[in-house]
Amino acid sequence: MKKIRPATLDDALAMTELVNMAGEGLPVYLWELMSDDGRSAWEIGQERAQRETGAFSYRNTVVREVDGEVVACLIAYGLEDNPDAVDYSEMPPMFVPLQELEDKVPGSWYVNVLATYPPHRGQGYGRELLLFAEKTARKLGKHRMSIIVADSNAGARKLYECQGYRELAQRPIVKENWHHPGENWVLLVKELQ
Repeated sequence: MKKIRPATLDDALAMTELVNMAGEGLPVYLWELMSDDGRSAWEIGQERAQRETGAFSYRNTVVREVDGEVVACLIAYGLEDNPDAVDYSEMPPMFVPLQELEDKVPGSWYVNVLATYPPHRGQGYGRELLLFAEKTARKLGKHRMSIIVADSNAGARKLYECQGYRELAQRPIVKENWHHPGENWVLLVKELQ
């Protein structure tokens, strides 16, 4: 039986693990930078998952269960139709290329995170969640999907491209002390009929 449901506060650990997988270690790197009071990166991640607002919130998340266990998650939300201009000079350099790409797709339904635990990959859960996101976007009157992926993540790109996503733009990845094999962030979009 298919089971896609809204995330709850109790899903914070799974969300944190899956967000870090999708972000290829960038989330833990950033949470470690936030840790100045003895909390671990994972504790910070779980606290952020349990927030009522913000992009990384259980409120923007659906999970895929198998036999009552979370095996995958999707975090998606609408980008503003007419966002305020962003002052990139006041933003941490790591986030500038990501924000520049988001700014190219105002009004789209943005897939921020799509991840499946490794033992459950290849079962079609990522595809199911993408289709769920597209159905949600259509219900909300959105006409375009968007997602950002690292150029080195061939598996994710293949999934998205097989579902009709096409490259719109790229920006160089700013790594600071984050170790990652990619060179560019790639913005993929899909027009909804």
